[in-house]
Amino acid sequence: MADDIDLDHIAIIGMAGRFPGASDVDAFWSNLCDGVESVRAFSESELAAAGADVSDPGFINSGAVMDGIELFDAPFFGMSRREAELTDPQHRILLEVAWAALEHAGHTPDGYDGRIGVFGGIAANTYFKNNLLKHPELLERTGDYPLLLATEREYAITRIAYKLGFRGPALSVNTACSTSAVAAHLAVQSLLAGESDLALAGGARVRVPATAGYVYQEDGILSADGHCRPFDAKARGTIAGSGAAFVVLKRLSDAISAGDTVYALIRGSAMNNDGADKVGFTAPGVKGQAEVIREALAVADVSADSIDMVEAHGTGTSLGDPIEIAGLSQAFREDTQRRGYCAIGSLKANIGHLDAAAGVAGIIKAALSLHHERIPPSVNFESPNPEIDFDASPFFVNTELRSWERGERPRRAGVSSFGLGGTNAHLVLEEAPPPHD
Repeated sequence: MADDIDLDHIAIIGMAGRFPGASDVDAFWSNLCDGVESVRAFSESELAAAGADVSDPGFINSGAVMDGIELFDAPFFGMSRREAELTDPQHRILLEVAWAALEHAGHTPDGYDGRIGVFGGIAANTYFKNNLLKHPELLERTGDYPLLLATEREYAITRIAYKLGFRGPALSVNTACSTSAVAAHLAVQSLLAGESDLALAGGARVRVPATAGYVYQEDGILSADGHCRPFDAKARGTIAGSGAAFVVLKRLSDAISAGDTVYALIRGSAMNNDGADKVGFTAPGVKGQAEVIREALAVADVSADSIDMVEAHGTGTSLGDPIEIAGLSQAFREDTQRRGYCAIGSLKANIGHLDAAAGVAGIIKAALSLHHERIPPSVNFESPNPEIDFDASPFFVNTELRSWERGERPRRAGVSSFGLGGTNAHLVLEEAPPPHD
């Protein structure tokens, strides 16, 4: 398959995010390289303030918290104090992160001669139920319509386009856990179709209250011991985390012409749905996952044999992890019979499951791995899930900070994101071309 650089590939030229334990992308990358698990136990005062029911025998005092949820520079974005108080923190934080991502890319909305598109989504609004409803006098003074605009999912992305003056497509995506990866796929399509000249793709998940812990339920998705252990024999669920992130995308030819920094390329992407070919609505499906990976590889025009790293969906559930490795192996085995050559990991072990922001966080991890020529370790892994035969697969769980230097062929990474309900997305990333004179 072709190894030459196609100027119509999509360049990642900027990124920004806020994550558990990391207020920006640089701190996020440093934590990943150091193998930091940004999951913590909450104090008695935090639990009391959050109204947590610690008497439940299944209560787990653990979570992955993003700091500064209550902070927002309302005047900068032309919002009154009252408007900011009503607005879901997911809207507010995603707006700030969109601006920061553009700054990181070296562009401003008013200084960019082209159409900027924005694609993304947010998770369920917990702020309304757990905060605003406790202030009925505020809701009564406000009225239904302003409250609707401030809290509903579909207005988070169009608010960004309005506040920052974007004139390209502004599309809210809602495919549960795969939301921001699907948003990236749609942003790529928009750039290739010429609808956008610059595109932001991302998402946010902000839980309110942030320090409430949770109640473990047998066979549920949340962890029984307060830790996420992807692909491990002790894996018993994931951890809910809060975070928000955007990547900034541009056609490679335009990025080179403008002298933009290119962190990585999106060489190909695909999305599909499992349909009914699985045991239940919330269950993952081997066939659907394998097919979306094969399609992304075909769009990228590369062999699975050339993929050195996969940032997996990796929720650390006893059902999901074996299915994911089965789907990946099925897809890769159409190209190669090699064993144990591709590093696999999941940052959910580091920062929890960011829901609508999980996919873009994985894209940022893979892009920075390519840019910095290092693969971060996957934490909380000791021995493999007995339902996963890694020895017969193309994959190994990477447990150390690994050098990943340029070689004779371009380095490539896959990023998987699978939504509850069956919408799957996979992206193939490639190292940026050497700088042009």
